[in-house]
Amino acid sequence: MVPTSKRPRQPVVAVTGAASGIGRELLARLVSSADFRRVVAIDEQRGDVQEATWRVIDVRDPLLANRISDIDVLVHLAGDYAVDSDPVERRAYNLRAAQTVLTACAAARVRRVVLVTSAMVYGAAPDNEVPLPEDSPVAAEPDTGVVGDYLEIESLVRRSLRSHPGLEVTVLRPAAVVGPGVDTVITRHFESPRLLTVKGCIPHWQFCHVDDLLSALELAARGVVTGVVAVGSDGWLGQEQVEELSGIRRFELPAGLTFGTAQRLHRLGITPAPATDLHYVVYPWVVDCAGLREAGWKPSWTNEAALEQQLELLEKRTTVVGRRLPVKEATLTAAGATVAVIGTAAIVRQVRKKRRQ
Repeated sequence: MVPTSKRPRQPVVAVTGAASGIGRELLARLVSSADFRRVVAIDEQRGDVQEATWRVIDVRDPLLANRISDIDVLVHLAGDYAVDSDPVERRAYNLRAAQTVLTACAAARVRRVVLVTSAMVYGAAPDNEVPLPEDSPVAAEPDTGVVGDYLEIESLVRRSLRSHPGLEVTVLRPAAVVGPGVDTVITRHFESPRLLTVKGCIPHWQFCHVDDLLSALELAARGVVTGVVAVGSDGWLGQEQVEELSGIRRFELPAGLTFGTAQRLHRLGITPAPATDLHYVVYPWVVDCAGLREAGWKPSWTNEAALEQQLELLEKRTTVVGRRLPVKEATLTAAGATVAVIGTAAIVRQVRKKRRQ
């Protein structure tokens, strides 16, 4: 008698940061998937997805390994990437969380870990290839912004792979993420009165809608894609297309003046992000999503549609170099407020006056 083949046991998947944000959205998808035997939600507080098995714990807790001993796949989405977060506290949280998760997964013999960083780690530069292959070198400049966090987390991943060769780690690097609930240096760029450009360089814009990031995370959790995986809409938009879609005209400045002014404003505490973050709105960092494409994945959002929805979500917010301004204050600045070259003195005086009060 020929033995009948058995279907492989479906894995148990866990999601950190599952109570809110993209973690909550992924959790809602996974509990309705037939590809997983059980879905475990990990967060500091219980969320509203009742179908999941909730385990309330801080992902930085060394006891995490004891709570994931029955897990096959873990998707790590707990992190602080808010533009306005204190950079020291933010980095401390993100690195401790990633380090604890990787160590705990190795100790608990979790088969696969999935993390999300950003295509920003490739760096944004005027001479970047368009698009960048997934195996392009990591060339971003380490800084105090979220890009620096991503670089440190990927360094932790490389060390973990050397220390724990049996652990499979997949890193998703999305293009500029847009969609409901997204607030980044990139999305705030489109809240500005003008779109910053640097003389002699034409930006190329590529977006990754949260829906497409979620579908890519699902594939990574199933092990359909592994290693380093870029995620984004097909192709890219030119500056003229972006201006036409947004109705916002460009404001062109020399590179030295742009980054020098932005760095001074950051040192004064007026802008939340370092000047290097501006590279990502003026220089190209488009990625080729070859791994996902070969796996049969297709983005459901075009760059045009993703940008149009993001613009609708922004409503009437106004931002100057990443700093949110009330509409009344924003009207006092000149058209070049995108980099605060014009109107910088007025903003500085207002900030100092508020500090003295």
